[in-house]
Amino acid sequence: MIGLIILGVVVILIIWYVMTNNRLVALSNNRENAFADIDVQLKQRHDLIPQLLGAVKGYMQHEADVLTRVTQARSKAMNATDVNSKIAAEKELGMAMSAFNIQVEAYPDLKANTNFMHLQQEIADIENKLASVRRYFNSTTRELNTAIQSIPTNIVAGMKKMTVQPFFDLGTEQRATLDKAPEISF
Repeated sequence: MIGLIILGVVVILIIWYVMTNNRLVALSNNRENAFADIDVQLKQRHDLIPQLLGAVKGYMQHEADVLTRVTQARSKAMNATDVNSKIAAEKELGMAMSAFNIQVEAYPDLKANTNFMHLQQEIADIENKLASVRRYFNSTTRELNTAIQSIPTNIVAGMKKMTVQPFFDLGTEQRATLDKAPEISF
């Protein structure tokens, strides 16, 4: 009788382990899939940036450092190999693009150029899509992290050496910029 109880407990533990493991694998795969969606948008963004920079170069000759920073950040972002390095590189690219956009504001003729306006609209569209897929990625990351940290799932996660994964956020520098009230002048 005790042997059957022990066997039953062992079977229940094995079934629990398999189900928990499968859940963690599914959550991890969902996160990877969500990042693949981000990768598609990032590729489009990376392809548009040189076109935008080309349209702007003639207007911003003395702003070469801003253009160089965007180009270097884009290169880092394209060469990043894993999720965490891509997140860091994209944060840097986002900051460089913010500085670029601030510089563009100083050139009213450039803002009236139809090629520039078209490229700027395409980048704005991609940025909106990126925001959407980042929200989904962060949602899948939150689900995975919750599972990794929850009892008793954390036991299986610990056995598999799974750790809490980073979110794709703006970073402290961009967050500080966005927390400031916009300046409006006429």
